[in-house]
Amino acid sequence: MTDFLNVSASLTGRRWIGPTADLDRQAELLLQQTGLPLALCQTLARRGVAPEAAAQFLDPKLKDLLPDPLTLKDMGVAATRFLDATKRGENIAVFADYDVDGGTSAALLITWLRQMGRPATLYIPDRIDEGYGPNEPAMAELARNHDLIVCVDCGTLSHDAIAAAKGADVVVLDHHLGGETLPDCVAVVNPNRQDESGDLAHLCAASVVFLMLVEVGRQMRDEGQKGPDLMAMLDLVALATVADVAPLIGVNRALVRQGLKVMARRDRIGLRALADVSRMDTAPTSYSLGFLLGPRINAGGRIGAADLGARLLSTEDPHEAQALAERLDALNTERREIESAVRDDALLQAEQRGLDAPLVWAAGDGWHPGVVGIVASRLKEATNRPAVVIGFDENGIGKGSGRSVSGVDLGASIQRLAAEGLLVKGGGHKMAAGLTVMRDRLEPAMERLSELLAKQGAGAMGPSDLKLDGLLMPGAATPELIAQLEAAGPYGASAPAPRFAFPACAIHFAKRVGANHLKVTFSEGQGPRLDAICFGAFDGPLGPALERHGGARFHLAGKLELNTWGGRQSVQLRLEDAAET
Repeated sequence: MTDFLNVSASLTGRRWIGPTADLDRQAELLLQQTGLPLALCQTLARRGVAPEAAAQFLDPKLKDLLPDPLTLKDMGVAATRFLDATKRGENIAVFADYDVDGGTSAALLITWLRQMGRPATLYIPDRIDEGYGPNEPAMAELARNHDLIVCVDCGTLSHDAIAAAKGADVVVLDHHLGGETLPDCVAVVNPNRQDESGDLAHLCAASVVFLMLVEVGRQMRDEGQKGPDLMAMLDLVALATVADVAPLIGVNRALVRQGLKVMARRDRIGLRALADVSRMDTAPTSYSLGFLLGPRINAGGRIGAADLGARLLSTEDPHEAQALAERLDALNTERREIESAVRDDALLQAEQRGLDAPLVWAAGDGWHPGVVGIVASRLKEATNRPAVVIGFDENGIGKGSGRSVSGVDLGASIQRLAAEGLLVKGGGHKMAAGLTVMRDRLEPAMERLSELLAKQGAGAMGPSDLKLDGLLMPGAATPELIAQLEAAGPYGASAPAPRFAFPACAIHFAKRVGANHLKVTFSEGQGPRLDAICFGAFDGPLGPALERHGGARFHLAGKLELNTWGGRQSVQLRLEDAAET
């Protein structure tokens, strides 16, 4: 494979990989048969879209892509039990995970029930005191006063906790990897059960909840009744899909595309308040869901009250919405400060241990369990290896999170460690997992995990290659081009936004902004100039090299975006890498 622009080692140590000859041919074929712009054809070719499928890909419809809910095991009985509880006026509790997927899943059910004139009890466990998922004391207490408990984004591995809910029925709506056996309850609806086909394994929990509500609506229509407007709830499904880093393929694309349209109407007062405190001054995109709204909703579960996010997403009180949004915004700022301290310590420890092993890991006393997952993501991004970060409390109990890379199933390996007795508990899915480990089992557990990941090829990976969709000149980076490329979106996990290289550019302006970011203006020499922003540039060699360019020319690479400032929009490059010419 030829290095693109002959870049074998960029300023960040990456090799640049351009389109293959086969992809170029596919793009040319798309251009000839569809008449679409070349840059869009290049993006479609990388997605593997054939000319005859281009129209449907660019306009995904839920009616074409939404699966029949009954393809998921236990879906019929789950929907029937939920609808029966609604009709009878039974006491219903929603037990949710403390992240965005859990909060949106809970908000979906609470919103639906409220529109049916039924209240619901929300229960979200405290991350530190109770940990992830249902626990025996909480489930037993809920069962005393409720007829039905619906566990969302959790519960698939909670055999003992669900057994403790004596006197109440339990329905699980989840997407985490299942074990060899399922808990004894009314229904476990989960596309990642071991006896499922795996065709819907990419769904997040909120999508599973949405599918159950679709089936509930169908049962109501069969009885001559009309239920709440489910399309108006797709803003929550879109938020969960993006924030939980679910792959934007198949029906997920349609769910997010439609959900963004719903969110743009600003009907949900909680999201409207959060968008305002997040200073979102443009229509929502997958980026704003993943990097502006998602982190703030997660902040409650990470370092504050676990139920803040779900309450914000389900409230109908504007004053409560504003107060909750402001509190989550403040918690997110606090979370960043905590994360920064842990990240620095973890990276130093991981470097001392070595960054070329199949697994990169770090553990420390007092590291806040609410940020270890984010720090693991940072280590994964820096090393292109699976990463685990663990914080120990004063009793020697470590709670950790892991993040994986494409092609390496971390969740299954964590589950195996738990089965082998090296962990107190653990589980998750392919790209992310959580675990609890005792201090005296830490070293053998990490050694065994490294062995399991090595068998999947984790140790064979080098620095992450930077994949590029093609070349552009600054003058071609127009708002019209961005609008054309957006037609192939939304972009996110498993569907990266198109990335272009700008060759042999002259740097006209380079200045540090904020603590460690870089602002750049460049051109091909005499032609139009383009602005660029590089976040975190001074965390590595990129910022210093471009700031002190000395008149040298550089190849620049990144993703185009519209920048809004003072009510005006302009094109800018989100700079990701650079290489000397």
